[in-house]
Amino acid sequence: METNRELFEAYNKDVYRTCYYMVHDSADAEDLTQDVFITVFRTNRENVEHMKAWIMKITVNHCLNHLKRKRTLQQKITDNLHFFHKTVETPVEQQIEQRETEGEWAQYMSRLPIKLRMVIALRYMHDFSLAEISDLLSIPLGTTKSRLHKGLTVMRNILQEAGVQIELKEGESFEKVRKYAGASFK
Repeated sequence: METNRELFEAYNKDVYRTCYYMVHDSADAEDLTQDVFITVFRTNRENVEHMKAWIMKITVNHCLNHLKRKRTLQQKITDNLHFFHKTVETPVEQQIEQRETEGEWAQYMSRLPIKLRMVIALRYMHDFSLAEISDLLSIPLGTTKSRLHKGLTVMRNILQEAGVQIELKEGESFEKVRKYAGASFK
């Protein structure tokens, strides 16, 4: 069995990345990462077969609990995102630089409803199969598939609104979106 230090070193980046993409705040993501590992370290893990899946399930649950606590504020922000868009003209160089950051990808992801965001994050950030995602989120496989499809459709619309013309479908096309967004999911 792995020591606490080995577990932390092996999975801390995946846990942080998942937290960050779910809560969109680096300080909250750091706090949640610590909470996840405190939970992992305090739990008897002798019978855990798939360590990464187990840790990611704990991560998702911590993030969901965090988001539930902040739901009212988050919903108000999501409903009024149009008030936060800048209308100030920025230089072309700065626009290109901004498009190459993960921050932009996180902004696009934040516009997705949390249920869709979770499925997309687990599928494309951590390469979980649809069946694994279904188990992690305790939802039927059909629901997982429909949330993934709807999430990709909503993401396509978000990208088109942002002026990105890209065909977004399950599989290979999504790699184009990852490259465009500059998101290093691996």
